[in-house]
Amino acid sequence: MASAAAVEKPLLAQTELCTPLYDQVKDTTSQVVPSLKELLGELNEELTALEKDVGAAGGGPVSWEKLVVPLEKIVDRLGKTWSVVTHLKAVCDTKELRDAVEEVQPEQVAFSLRLSQSEPLYRGFKAIKEGAEWETLSEARKRIVLENLRDAELAGVALEGDDKKKFNEIQQELSKLSTKFSNNVLDGTKAFVKTITDKAEVDGLPASALALASQTAISKGHEGSTPEEGPWVFTLDIPSYLPVMLHAKNRSLREETYKAYLSRASSGDIDNTPVIDRVLELRKQMAQLLGYSCYADVSLAAKMANLDQAKQLLEELRMASYDAAKADMEEVKAFAKKNGFEEELRHWDVNFWAERMREAKYDVNDEILRPYFPLPQVMEGLFELVNKLFGIQVEAADGMTPVWNKDVRFFKISKDGKPQSYFYYDPYSRPEEKRGGAWMDEVVGRSKVLAPEGSEVRLPIAHMVCNQSPPIGDSPSLMTFREVETLFHEFGHALQHMLTQQEEGLVAGIRGVEWDAVELPSQFMENWCYHKRTLLGFAKHYQTGEPLPDELYEKIVAAKNYRSGTMMMRQLHFACTDLGLHSDYDPGVHGSIYDFENTIAEKTMILKPLPTDRFLCSFSHIFAGGYAAGYYSYKWAEVLSADAFSAFEDAGLEDDAKIASTGVRFRDTVLALGGGKAPELVFKEFRGRDPSTEPLLRHSGLTAASA
Repeated sequence: MASAAAVEKPLLAQTELCTPLYDQVKDTTSQVVPSLKELLGELNEELTALEKDVGAAGGGPVSWEKLVVPLEKIVDRLGKTWSVVTHLKAVCDTKELRDAVEEVQPEQVAFSLRLSQSEPLYRGFKAIKEGAEWETLSEARKRIVLENLRDAELAGVALEGDDKKKFNEIQQELSKLSTKFSNNVLDGTKAFVKTITDKAEVDGLPASALALASQTAISKGHEGSTPEEGPWVFTLDIPSYLPVMLHAKNRSLREETYKAYLSRASSGDIDNTPVIDRVLELRKQMAQLLGYSCYADVSLAAKMANLDQAKQLLEELRMASYDAAKADMEEVKAFAKKNGFEEELRHWDVNFWAERMREAKYDVNDEILRPYFPLPQVMEGLFELVNKLFGIQVEAADGMTPVWNKDVRFFKISKDGKPQSYFYYDPYSRPEEKRGGAWMDEVVGRSKVLAPEGSEVRLPIAHMVCNQSPPIGDSPSLMTFREVETLFHEFGHALQHMLTQQEEGLVAGIRGVEWDAVELPSQFMENWCYHKRTLLGFAKHYQTGEPLPDELYEKIVAAKNYRSGTMMMRQLHFACTDLGLHSDYDPGVHGSIYDFENTIAEKTMILKPLPTDRFLCSFSHIFAGGYAAGYYSYKWAEVLSADAFSAFEDAGLEDDAKIASTGVRFRDTVLALGGGKAPELVFKEFRGRDPSTEPLLRHSGLTAASA
């Protein structure tokens, strides 16, 4: 069914598959706000009844069925309904939807705080932990109890009087600031529109970039635009921005675009500087109310690493990468000079000349590769790979459920002929309404308690969202190699959500998985983009059907670690800045956030930031996402994922039987166990030992540098 029959309250309804009625949820305050208020009213009543029920035990035994089953139902109804609204805001942003979120968000936050700070529920979990039944509980159930106790403490359950009032005011304000930050970044990205009519000014830009710029121009009212003759319109959306930085010979265009990108949301009404200052101040106050010295300690209390371990890993990787990054920069400078560039190499020159050097060294670039990566073929190759690794089948299920945009696809995953899960895929960039980046999120999770009538378990459903170039004219979406890696990455996240066999809904899939372990499956999947048989299985020219030539494959592999020191240092700069802002930063001592970032850059950047660099104003991961004092997680999990992939290398990447048996072991541990087992134990169960940093440094080509 393309759309379910019209219903009066589509936000609160769902299909038989448990999917939302996306095509009927309208962004008007008259529809979204009343439905959310009605839901929150019902949930408050249910929570009151649950607290009364658990409290009636009077300190006696509290049963799982009495406490956790109704709690899971409350948490699920809130999560899946609120996520419909936040998802639509991310992919179909409108003023009406923003207004609706702004109006109802305080009530949503208030209910979430009430739930997380509930003393009767906290006492109920304590009673289970201290009760006679504790030792008989499964590992997953013990994890649920311990996580709920920890999360309640981090949510301020022990606070009283003015402290609790202050804590809740902070949470409300932080929620509003996160939304404001996100809106400002989207508005700042949309604000830059560069129209070019002179052909000489777009010299060097590949045909795909000019076709996109022409398509954008037409959408902005330049009806006669053609890719060959223009006019062309460029934006700060990544598919438009990156080709300019990599290929435009017009240095002033690169400079203008670079400076605009690095200063998004940093001036006027949409300046995120005061938002960041306030967020950091509030997070510090919150940490102190909870008895922690800094916000990083609060964030890391629920992760695998502690602050010292996280800093130690970043420093170990920095020491292994710094000299390599320095050598990278000297090499680019020398190359540019040798090719007639006499001026000082500036920030907007580095990527341009590094790309010319990559072409000279490896004779490969995105434009040569794009024709071999049409989206439908890449999807097919990805599905064949997961069939080989994990014994699952992926098939199109378009029309089974409503979608929010005509380009969105819907798929079903089966194992042994039985449905396991479903997912949506929204592939293309829509800068007018869709936020940048790529992400996976859950629609609903696997759960025995929430199984639909007649089913043993509710099957998980995921969203996968990317922002690649859309099809242009009659051509399919032709992907850059990085976009191929991004698709594999997000599918890794989705697989952990979709292939979970955990039936305790509160720790199924990605739920309850420590944040610094959750990138393991996603980064693991990226490795397969460099596996010859996998890549050549789907990399075929979209017009001729010819497979990617061996020499191009060899060049991709040779170029994999091109400037890997630079790439590593870039991520380490973000991670060190994030941890520093949330642990050490003191405006009275360090000055502005930009002064502080510059201090960190002394150790993490070879080319120091421009005085006008305001990257922090668009650092959504830590100011509008879940990565505050957690950006290091990418590197922490990369250690795990590189080591996990090395298990396949040890088994023999050309031995299908061994790949399949290792894949099944990965499926039945990393992908199946969810948050029901501590991640270090899950890893050990798969790998047979604790993780090592050696595979990551080896895969990055940095082993010699670190020796």
